[in-house]
Amino acid sequence: MPIQNILDIQNVSKTYKSAGNALTVLSDISFSVEQGATVAITGPSGSGKTTLLGLCAGLDRASSGSVSLNNVKLNQLTEDERATIRNRYVGFIFQNFQLMPTLTALENVMVPMELRREKDVRARAVELLDKVGLSARANHYPIQLSGGEQQRVSLARAFSNRPAILFADEPTGNLDGETSEKIEKLMFGLNQEAGTTLVIVTHDLELASRTSRIIRLKSGLIQSDQHA
Repeated sequence: MPIQNILDIQNVSKTYKSAGNALTVLSDISFSVEQGATVAITGPSGSGKTTLLGLCAGLDRASSGSVSLNNVKLNQLTEDERATIRNRYVGFIFQNFQLMPTLTALENVMVPMELRREKDVRARAVELLDKVGLSARANHYPIQLSGGEQQRVSLARAFSNRPAILFADEPTGNLDGETSEKIEKLMFGLNQEAGTTLVIVTHDLELASRTSRIIRLKSGLIQSDQHA
């Protein structure tokens, strides 16, 4: 059975209005990602990496071109419809963790599942925290956790919907070397175990080298696209 593309980007551009002028951040980007692949998007600051990741995940809409995620054309959807698609298929890890400060680690992991009205939410959240080695910290609030622990909570939360694709924006950017290694091991382990496609934006060339493909951006254009 042929491998399916989970992500298909065709002639995508993104332009913002800035002080009455048009600022083009991405220009005519095209690439596809196969299901189960691991891809790194790299490039200097301001090259459009995070903007591209946001378009791929349906967090924002392209100015032109098309983005298909799991065979769904995102540019034809409303904001609410895109949110539904994200909740169904997408996991997201942010550099600054994006945990809710008033909720415990366990509650942060439970929220997406509660929004989907799943059953046995607490038991599943405990299982996910255990998988990332944090079951003993389940009742701690984000402020009581180290950066590495917060990122592990966000990883458990990202996998709560058993995502078809995980987008990670500088997932080790705020972590020390030893903690970064643990987070990377977890991400790639979950990729192999669950067959989840992994798309990572990173400045870390060592992390990028662990993926099967590196797409380099420069000034909003694809500079190179190399498969391992």
